[in-house]
Amino acid sequence: MWVMFAIGSALFAGLTSILAKIGIKEIDSTVATAIRTIVVLVFSWVMVLVVGSQDQIGTIRFQTFVFVFKRLSF
Repeated sequence: MWVMFAIGSALFAGLTSILAKIGIKEIDSTVATAIRTIVVLVFSWVMVLVVGSQDQIGTIRFQTFVFVFKRLSF
């Protein structure tokens, strides 16, 4: 089952890149990156809902969030 998800992930990543090149030629690259990020975010949540693992979000420890956001700091 995970192989199908990996293939789907690669497919959507490729489609995101292709659509970005075709449809967003006149837009600033920062805006194009933001739009691509939103597309990836939406499909990520679709996958979470399809798999049914959204109930695990509540089990994430606070320390895990701190670690993730600390790693994202500039």
